[in-house]
Amino acid sequence: GQRVPERQLCEMLGVSRTPLREALKALASEGLVELLPNRGARVRRIGGSEIRELFEILAGLEALAGRLAAERMEEKELTEMETLHLQMYGCYLARNLAGYFRLNQRIHGLIVKATENAALAGTYETFTRRLAPYRYAANTDVYGARWSDAMREHEAMLELLKRRDGAGMADLMYHHLMHKAETILGLMQEA
Repeated sequence: GQRVPERQLCEMLGVSRTPLREALKALASEGLVELLPNRGARVRRIGGSEIRELFEILAGLEALAGRLAAERMEEKELTEMETLHLQMYGCYLARNLAGYFRLNQRIHGLIVKATENAALAGTYETFTRRLAPYRYAANTDVYGARWSDAMREHEAMLELLKRRDGAGMADLMYHHLMHKAETILGLMQEA
């Protein structure tokens, strides 16, 4: 709901109002800001039901990506994923949430890339950008159970990919994302 301070952003970014307004239009098309006629823009509030709906779509996309990746992932991509997984596990042990999240996003991106499906990748990118702050927040309780569960789910993903188990991967990916959604909705209710 916060207003977007156009003048301040122009000064801070060293741009004129025209490119800033074009950027705001792009953000509005992605559902991240609302354009207010003759009054600028504000950050769009997203309610619990919309978050659930967006996560359901993203979970479906990730389920499809998991199924296709299990069938199509090359050995070098699998090796890269295993390396990223070990690095992410190190961040988890060190309680380095920012590092964990960065590596987590790379792993999910690698799964989508392995599908070799440009349409899926583009749609996935749109939804994951909208939900990134919520996905991050799902693990902010660094001593809570959700982060541990997510780490175990990632370990299972790696094993399913090694076994080329597309059906198992689809099921796990869907539930992995919906667990995040439930965590976020729970946090919203607490707030």
